[in-house]
Amino acid sequence: MAKNYFDITLALAGIFQSARLVQQLAHQSQCDTKPLRVSLQSLLDLNPPSVCAVYGDNPSHLQMGLETLQCVLNGSSRQGLGVELTRYTLGLMLLEPKLNRNRSAQKELSYRINGLERQLSHFDLLSDTLISAIASIYVDIISPLGPRIQVTGASSVLQNTQIQIKVRAVLLAGIRSTVLWKQVGGRRLQLMFHRKQLFKEAKQILTNS
Repeated sequence: MAKNYFDITLALAGIFQSARLVQQLAHQSQCDTKPLRVSLQSLLDLNPPSVCAVYGDNPSHLQMGLETLQCVLNGSSRQGLGVELTRYTLGLMLLEPKLNRNRSAQKELSYRINGLERQLSHFDLLSDTLISAIASIYVDIISPLGPRIQVTGASSVLQNTQIQIKVRAVLLAGIRSTVLWKQVGGRRLQLMFHRKQLFKEAKQILTNS
């Protein structure tokens, strides 16, 4: 059966959007608010009707992720910051099968994410309360699965507890996109052998958004 590269590319862009947000936080102590909201919002719908629905039914919501994906695929960012993006992305991809094999972790993850809905009736998604709740899910369920993702950036920034919390929340969103990517047929080998096809799909999605 032919791969649906639209869905694969969208979910992959979701992973790269999370990676880029982590990078911004680690180096600049802040990140772009709109893509942050999109990434965290993607956690909340565990039974979406489509891949696009996970990201607000609008591919343009993944503009940051699509552009970051293109940069990595065309090799324009293989050094420096590009290496970080690749490391974060591969780190998320290595965690996904560990989660996939751990039924109790999956059950607990679903339970905890469903619990976020109750808090959303009182707090905004980007409030410190919600971001802390999301980060705690990552710490309690994903981190123990290993291997841990090593985040690099400005040491003064990374020592900030609030930045650490935001990074963990964004990494959980990255796990969400990675699970989705795998579900629709995404595989790591595609990043090696189907780079042109993925780049072309990302470009077309951006053009049509």
